[in-house]
Amino acid sequence: MPTSTTPALDHLLGDGAPVVSVAPVTLDAPGRPLPLQVRVSAPATGTDLPVLLFSHGNGMHLDAYAPLVSFWASHGFVVVQPTHLDSRRNGIGFDHPVFPSIWSERTTDLVRVLDQLDTVEAALPGLSGRVDRSRIAAAGHSWGGQSVQSLLGARILDDAGQPGEDRREARITAGVLLAATGVAGDDLVPFAAEHLPFMRPSFAELTTPTLVVAGDHDQSRMSTRGPDWFTDAYTQSPGATDLLVLHGGEHGLGGISGYEAAETTDEDPERVALVQRLTTAYLRSALDAGDDVWEQARASLPTGPDASAMIEHRGR
Repeated sequence: MPTSTTPALDHLLGDGAPVVSVAPVTLDAPGRPLPLQVRVSAPATGTDLPVLLFSHGNGMHLDAYAPLVSFWASHGFVVVQPTHLDSRRNGIGFDHPVFPSIWSERTTDLVRVLDQLDTVEAALPGLSGRVDRSRIAAAGHSWGGQSVQSLLGARILDDAGQPGEDRREARITAGVLLAATGVAGDDLVPFAAEHLPFMRPSFAELTTPTLVVAGDHDQSRMSTRGPDWFTDAYTQSPGATDLLVLHGGEHGLGGISGYEAAETTDEDPERVALVQRLTTAYLRSALDAGDDVWEQARASLPTGPDASAMIEHRGR
């Protein structure tokens, strides 16, 4: 049984603060088929708090991912979670006429949040005046990873193989991609190739500092490639300088979408603890050049055949 690295990481990150949260908060979204609602979570104390946008995986919602969101908020982030149109709460399936545009609408949801940070800040009592809007990051899981990577600079290739619209968001200066899909090629299954155009990314334009997180047992039903498919953003982009691979991890990365969530096939509290702490360390250092906690966290991670995870890092 691998030795837990949680105590060492907790020592580096320090104690978490109590968290306050409010939902649903409705934002302006002209032309959107349904209202845009978000959850806002933040530590009850502290100032100069950075903002972290979080994009959920397919079918999820603003109440999901409590294991991650609560930890991030307790360690100093204002986390904003929109419910995207594909949430099962909305009943929009693959055959719905709105579905083909959802992948682009997801990214637009995140931009709408950035455009309405005044509303976001005012929605949570006691938060006003405590937010540092010069430090904004974005994270996403699965389909949420695709939504976020567009804001980090990744492009979608058209039928001719040319990069499409540039949706890079200058206000976002760091990102975390959790189990985000890789490039298309001939490995996509026919359904994905026909119906999921966002699964044709180009990472060459992704220049924003990014941490890629993948499980080495994550086998997608949308691609015939193995788990290395989920590391493409790291191997093919100039901005993703860090890769965290969770040994034994599948698509749920131990259960990040919720405690005892039915879709988790690799339930492992220690794996979730690693994701919580290592993503927090990365984001802290990525948003503050004077904070070396990510370097210390990398150094504290055990290596060898029994290690629970490994990190690759290359300088910019």
